[in-house]
Amino acid sequence: MDRITFTHDASAGTIADWLEARLDAALEAADGSVAVTIPGGSTPFPILAELVKRDLDWPRLVFWPNDDRIVPENHDASNTGKMRALLEPVGAKVQALNEYSGPPRFALTWLGMGPDGHIASLFPNTDPQPDDPLRVRRLTPDPLPAHAPFDRITLTLPALLDTGAILFTLGGSEDKRAVFEAGAAGDNDLPIARLLNAARERGDIAVTCFA
Repeated sequence: MDRITFTHDASAGTIADWLEARLDAALEAADGSVAVTIPGGSTPFPILAELVKRDLDWPRLVFWPNDDRIVPENHDASNTGKMRALLEPVGAKVQALNEYSGPPRFALTWLGMGPDGHIASLFPNTDPQPDDPLRVRRLTPDPLPAHAPFDRITLTLPALLDTGAILFTLGGSEDKRAVFEAGAAGDNDLPIARLLNAARERGDIAVTCFA
């Protein structure tokens, strides 16, 4: 698990501090806009609620969801709709995914992870590959999660790996931490393991995990 930095029991405010420093440095280093990809689900939104209180150059930040459910943006299950509600009032842009999206290189790839080792909507049944020729895919998890039984659109491994750094937030779950650590050690072939292995092979992507 070389090049992975772990922090345990961090509050939403502490993670927002980390994000503020990372995004501020990325903005300082760039002349134009800075792209970031962020997760949906329950864990990131309290962190985003803290982050929007920070003094960043918000109009230069473009946030891409890692993935979304194929529902209207005003649906409760829409990640994009929730992101817009939080981020656009402070001046940031939220870019919805579609099958014709051409995601850029990200200054930061922020990911969650499911108990089954899925990242974004790259579930085990979808067999994600680091050499996927597509950067965005529409797919169907199997089984469909009971809390969100929808088809998905997602960034692929190459798109997620086209980044300066990777951040994971696991929400304090011991079960998720065990799956993450097993994937990092190469003890499973779940999507999380495939991403971490590809990042390790690249050699230039630092991974931070708030577990």
